[in-house]
Amino acid sequence: MVIATLDPKRERGFLDGQFLIAMPGMAESSFARTVVYICAHSSDGAMGFIINRPQPLTFPDILRHLQLMGEEEMIQLPGHARDMQIQEGGPVESGRGFVLHSDDFLSESSIPVSDDLCMTATLDIVRAISSNRGPRRALMMLGYAGWGAGQLESEVAANGWLNCPANDTLIFDRSLDTKYDRALASMGVTPAMLSMDAGHA
Repeated sequence: MVIATLDPKRERGFLDGQFLIAMPGMAESSFARTVVYICAHSSDGAMGFIINRPQPLTFPDILRHLQLMGEEEMIQLPGHARDMQIQEGGPVESGRGFVLHSDDFLSESSIPVSDDLCMTATLDIVRAISSNRGPRRALMMLGYAGWGAGQLESEVAANGWLNCPANDTLIFDRSLDTKYDRALASMGVTPAMLSMDAGHA
């Protein structure tokens, strides 16, 4: 459903390429204190990735799970790959891996999600990262966040989310604990300023 909206020729909605920052009203949901990068938004729905929630996994754990590399080969991994933290991209297809990355790496399965970023969900990018042929910047996640037609618009209207233009630096920043506050700060907002009540003119 939502993955189909990642056609490069798709229509673009007003939240395409935006950050969503969870409001206090989302505190009881799986999106509490999350920052979500929206890759695609159209009348059919939306797809994005949580960019500030760690998984208890590293890139070498993924290589072991996929049986792509033995322990002896693992010693040869480039430092950035060895230290790469896997993140929780969202509650949909949580067993499936996705890599959001700079556009200096492209494979046949890479899909542009902005002028500078692509998304690849196949093993070729895992192999490329492990052999130091991958993109300069990459974020690997399990699962994604998805919304059906009109669902995300309703959540925004109900004061569930703040939105602002995405920032590539923040997307790839590894300091996950402070990313929520820094995303708010980019809008000139602090957590104490947030209200659960939607404003009405």
